[in-house]
Amino acid sequence: MKITPVKAKLEMPRMRANAICVLLIGLVAACSDPASRSTAQTTTGTTLEGPPLPAPARHAPADAASVKLSFAPVVRRVAPAVVNISSKRVVRQQADPFWEMFGAGAPRERIEGSLGSGVIVRADGIIVTNNHVIEGGQEITVSLADRREFPAKVLLADPRADLAVLKIDARDLPVLPIDRGEDQQVGDLVLAIGDPFGIGQTVTNGSISALNRSDVGSGTVSSYIQTDAAINPGNSGGALVDMDGDLIGVNSFIVSRSGSSSGVGFAIPGPVVRQVVEAALGGGRAVVRPWLGVLGQPVTGEMAAALGLDRPRGLLVGDVYPGSAGARAGLRQGDAVLTIDGQPVNDETSLSYRIGTHRVGDSVTLEYQRGGQTRTAKVSVDPPAALPARDEQTLQGRHPLDGATVLNLSPAVAIELGGNPFAKGVLVTQVHGGLSANAGFRPGDLIREINGRTVDSVAQLRSALAQGGRQWRITVDRNGQQIEAAFNL
Repeated sequence: MKITPVKAKLEMPRMRANAICVLLIGLVAACSDPASRSTAQTTTGTTLEGPPLPAPARHAPADAASVKLSFAPVVRRVAPAVVNISSKRVVRQQADPFWEMFGAGAPRERIEGSLGSGVIVRADGIIVTNNHVIEGGQEITVSLADRREFPAKVLLADPRADLAVLKIDARDLPVLPIDRGEDQQVGDLVLAIGDPFGIGQTVTNGSISALNRSDVGSGTVSSYIQTDAAINPGNSGGALVDMDGDLIGVNSFIVSRSGSSSGVGFAIPGPVVRQVVEAALGGGRAVVRPWLGVLGQPVTGEMAAALGLDRPRGLLVGDVYPGSAGARAGLRQGDAVLTIDGQPVNDETSLSYRIGTHRVGDSVTLEYQRGGQTRTAKVSVDPPAALPARDEQTLQGRHPLDGATVLNLSPAVAIELGGNPFAKGVLVTQVHGGLSANAGFRPGDLIREINGRTVDSVAQLRSALAQGGRQWRITVDRNGQQIEAAFNL
């Protein structure tokens, strides 16, 4: 079983996305005007906020006539806001070593591209897609449903959520509103719209198979929507919409043995999409998410019995960062966090999602178990601590770390780099060559000691290196293992 981002590689000249909408027959009375029942936020102004509206009623088809009704009214409304995205980059290809021996076969450059989909979320040309669709792209082109093409620039890329926000120079575009709530239920009918295999815009239908899937995918801030609507390569960044015609998720990846759709697709939920778009519209280059400051593990059956829980649920707290929101809420090692604002929490990803979709400064309510008793706490959430200061430097000199770029670790830096926010010390982020490359240092190494001196900061590291000498003993932490290396220069 493998997880496959549904981005299509370009193996032939890129096909233009066309506006062919496949009108599917479904099992829902969806021919009424979806705009009259939408609960999505508005996207025509400078923000993404909208007034709450009553949730639509759900019902199964009542008779044979209902079964024959069509998704066409929903498709007509939403399909024009789904676009095709192509990304190109120049890759330098090494020459064949055999021909290099004869002075021939110079390195060549080739163009590598990918195809994906995107969704227009503001009429002035704001588009959201997956980060993996445009990552590394030097030339990004957006093709609208009416066949117009525009160059696009990246306003914000968020690898943690696997989302990117693009901008094209266009006005009065059709918009797909982002759903403003989380009122989806397992079994709700949905449509997946995108450009699979680059053949043109395609619509597939299905239902929500599961919600809050946090044990799949590479994103660290999403609890995914799972759907059985067919999603294939090229659907990355496309829309998952409900029967109101609102964007409830951005299609991201599938789980498949063959690499093609097997009815197990996953979409990034609307609250995460809305948060990333709002950050881009606010001029941010990164999304600043709140952090509870808690490290833990899922509660097992044995743990549940010891904690006095009726079943395995919650996140067992293993550590709490000093001064964090979790510490201010009174959490301590051995507690089990059960819910955030009434929503269940069962692992670190779901905890990050429930906290991370809030704004910095918001107040959240935690429910946790301690000593067989259920307790609640209310606390305002902060961004990850940014101390000690980053102090990023590239080292030079006659020592084993010559040519390495290092920085101080803080929770903010560790989360930005996808590491453990509780880790401390000096991190190697790049190895540019020089003695550090020959010595075998790698990005991600944590420097612990130099010649017996403990290193906790870049300043201490530079002081230790300034002592000079021909013999060096350096201890590093690499992927949780301590390695001690000796060098003679």
